[in-house]
Amino acid sequence: MSEERKKKAARTAVSFLVMAVLLVILIFASVNIGSLQVSPSELFRGLFIERIENVAAIYDLRFPRIVISLSAGAAVAVSGVLFQAVLKNPLADPGIIGISGGAGFAAVLVTAFFPALYFFTPLAAFGGGVLAFFLVYSLSWKGGLSPLRIILTGVAVSAMFTGLTEALNSMTGGNSSGVASIVEGNITQKTWDDVHTLLPYVVIGLILAVLSAKMCNLMSLEDKTARGLGVNVNLMRILISLAAVLLAGISTAVAGAVSFLGLIVPHIGRLLVGSDHRALIPFSMLAGAFTFLLADTIGRTIAAPYEVSASIIMSVAGGPFFIILLRRSKKYAA
Repeated sequence: MSEERKKKAARTAVSFLVMAVLLVILIFASVNIGSLQVSPSELFRGLFIERIENVAAIYDLRFPRIVISLSAGAAVAVSGVLFQAVLKNPLADPGIIGISGGAGFAAVLVTAFFPALYFFTPLAAFGGGVLAFFLVYSLSWKGGLSPLRIILTGVAVSAMFTGLTEALNSMTGGNSSGVASIVEGNITQKTWDDVHTLLPYVVIGLILAVLSAKMCNLMSLEDKTARGLGVNVNLMRILISLAAVLLAGISTAVAGAVSFLGLIVPHIGRLLVGSDHRALIPFSMLAGAFTFLLADTIGRTIAAPYEVSASIIMSVAGGPFFIILLRRSKKYAA
């Protein structure tokens, strides 16, 4: 192994270790923010050995939103990685290209008008995400995919679905907490039932993403080159896209639409661990979970006793980041 490869491997290992440590610290800090606080030993005993009232209260009130933040953050970040690989567009993000908008509309439709089918909301969100992706992909295609056309079409599709979602929210009088939580990206009132709804789909989506890492590396090649290697490019693109839509859709169904998370995390990941998706995808899971939980924790404390949703925090932080990337990208230079 060359000296350069050794340095790169060491940097990757350190990046994973530091991110894992930061994530553990943040989880414990998030557990202890509020009127109830426990020590690490007390938390461990209360979770695994004996019943402690403060730990039991924290387990019921805070742990569901922490688990949802971690799961949704990892899912949206990895979804961004997959979309950027498939579309060969560094600015592709589930929120920007309309996937979250389509998923949110489908989730609100089921929640508002078919509450008996609430258990199938993630599947409906997945269907809405697939529809949005089909619209963006087909409307952007003009003898090939232009990065600029993808972004502009995605913004238009996202605006359309956002408008439809707001219309449905208004039609229900804005009184449905389930609809409002999706529209506003609010995870304050989430329970273990929501965790059980989200987690299985996230696990399946993340496993599919890890398995598709090699395919994502091949997507960086020109289509002609990949076909010359015997790769079915169209099938590969469809499979990766479905995994990405699944992750973005189910996260939107439970945690609401989260803008820019799938844009920020992959770029940070490439700076730290490189562009090899075999390392980038697992790192994005950790970094996405950390970033979304950090946004939720900041939202809980910045205006206490009131709360600012994590999606708003991400929008405020991600907007300038998107503008910087847009100005630095040669693909969008005038």
